[in-house]
Amino acid sequence: MLEIKDYNSSILHEISFSLKENENLIILGQNGAGKSTLAKVLSNLIENDKVKLFDNNISILSDSKRASFINYIPPKLTIFDEYITLREFLELSFISSVDNKKLDEIIKLLNLKKLEHKYCKSFSSGEKQLLLLASAILHNAKITIFDELTANLDISRLKEVFDIFNSNLLQQKIIITHNLDLAYALKFKILFLNDGIIEFFGNHEEFFENKNLSKFYNDSIQKINNHLVVNL
Repeated sequence: MLEIKDYNSSILHEISFSLKENENLIILGQNGAGKSTLAKVLSNLIENDKVKLFDNNISILSDSKRASFINYIPPKLTIFDEYITLREFLELSFISSVDNKKLDEIIKLLNLKKLEHKYCKSFSSGEKQLLLLASAILHNAKITIFDELTANLDISRLKEVFDIFNSNLLQQKIIITHNLDLAYALKFKILFLNDGIIEFFGNHEEFFENKNLSKFYNDSIQKINNHLVVNL
């Protein structure tokens, strides 16, 4: 399980919520709402003592234990990652020893074979996102946080990622996204941030009621016949 209680900073205010083990979450909100900051707090990239992972305070966990509990996947590769090959990058994803059989399986699953020995700097934005997804699967933490993983994916690749999010390839998932269609289709629990404040935390069905869509998106989106429609 994951729990954060009474976290405050200049960006986030009175943040408290908890997830049961294997309970998945979508984090929504406008740009600048604090979504990425929250993800970094939950994974202790912003150090704190307000988060518990499986009844352990995150501040006292060893690096290896924390890595096995939670993994933060950033929106893009760092400059240092650009100068290694895809296979080298994925070899670094394992918490302990490299499992080459599993690595080969994931490369095949995500159709990355043709990129295996190419440098990451040559990849398109969408290919880099798939590389990050492959890394998360191989890392296999109990909880994986994805920060805007789907932002640069075309429709066919987005469907592949949706299927993986909806499968058991990953354990517990926390997904930051602006893609309401993805959030609606996945049917995960929803957390909505606005100016660093949690304005909604609850089940998928309640969030996607028209009264809440109107409240959180200023009447720009409504649900008609179980489809989300943009009001132009």
